[in-house]
Amino acid sequence: MSTTPLRTPLAAWHESHGGRMVDFAGWWMPVQYSSIVDEHLATRHAIGLFDVSHMGRLAIEGPAARDWLESLLTRRVSDIAVGQARYTLVTSDEGLDGLTILDDALVTRETDAADGTPRFAMVVNASNRARVVAWLRSRLPATGVSFADRTAETAMIAVQGPLAVATVCVLCGDDDAGRISGLANYRATRAFVAGQPAAVSRTGYTGEDGVEVVVAAAVAEDVWQAIHDAGVPRGLAACGLGARDTLRLEAGMPLYGHELVAESDPFAIGLGLAVNLEDPAGNPRPFPGREALARLRAAQPARVRVGLAFDSKRAAREGSPVVAGGRVVGTVTSGSLAPSLGHAVAMALVDRDVSASTAALEVLVRDTPQAARLLPLPFYKRPGARG
Repeated sequence: MSTTPLRTPLAAWHESHGGRMVDFAGWWMPVQYSSIVDEHLATRHAIGLFDVSHMGRLAIEGPAARDWLESLLTRRVSDIAVGQARYTLVTSDEGLDGLTILDDALVTRETDAADGTPRFAMVVNASNRARVVAWLRSRLPATGVSFADRTAETAMIAVQGPLAVATVCVLCGDDDAGRISGLANYRATRAFVAGQPAAVSRTGYTGEDGVEVVVAAAVAEDVWQAIHDAGVPRGLAACGLGARDTLRLEAGMPLYGHELVAESDPFAIGLGLAVNLEDPAGNPRPFPGREALARLRAAQPARVRVGLAFDSKRAAREGSPVVAGGRVVGTVTSGSLAPSLGHAVAMALVDRDVSASTAALEVLVRDTPQAARLLPLPFYKRPGARG
């Protein structure tokens, strides 16, 4: 049975400005405006403006909110500072071997209420929002925690690229501009952007510097238009989902449903940073799936995530076999032309011994062997980035 996709508060703007619209995870979203390559390169060199309102936005507050989240998320929340964001996984202890990864998420401790009550925000993937919301609601305590899905009443705008932060700051008063420009990575603040109250975080999914701005749905188009108008003279491009995907692939960022799935081993795919099995004192942290994750951390994974580079622009797609010495040794999870590099790249899960070898590799692209070489992740790192 077909259903009408949901519309973000900015859908009409996309339609009236030439966005090629598609149904993505149940939302009516622009996949591109001009070309994916042009939008990608505008983000790398200047500013990309993205509507990411399809992402789920959840609000959690109350005197027991911190302890409740601590008991449910793979990442520590007990020591998260006000204005700090952390990447985490949402897991259950159901499924194969007592672990199912429901989603990856970003949890932020917002400014506490006047009485000191902790407030948190969580951003989850559009495709997983319904099941994550249902999972969290099923585990709400009788008192002490208020939980709300704010997706429909807000919009989320990602402003990414080397000129992104300065452009947003042009639309703020001096104090707010100073707070935003002074944000470290994975830090957040409240501010007025284009005259509207907003939650602003130094986060993104492109490998570039930038911010994500959450505002009320009713004012979203005004804020978007103000950022667009301020940025166009600086090289801003409105961008669709296509460029967002090529940007995150170049940056080596996993995507749920591709590199990360319900049965994934987070340690094998480089997401061990999202799993805190112990508290700051070294004691075990109880959360769903903890014992299964402890076993995975202690084991040697059979396959690990790697980067692959090709000499041509012909992209390998998800599911393409990786072959060494005539045998299949892995599977591509994401692949595309990398516009910043001028050739195709892919991420793949390959046998552990292959990941550390110099064996010649091939990927079957539409049943045609294509030579590939291992390349460290990320494929692209912005100038001046650390790590």
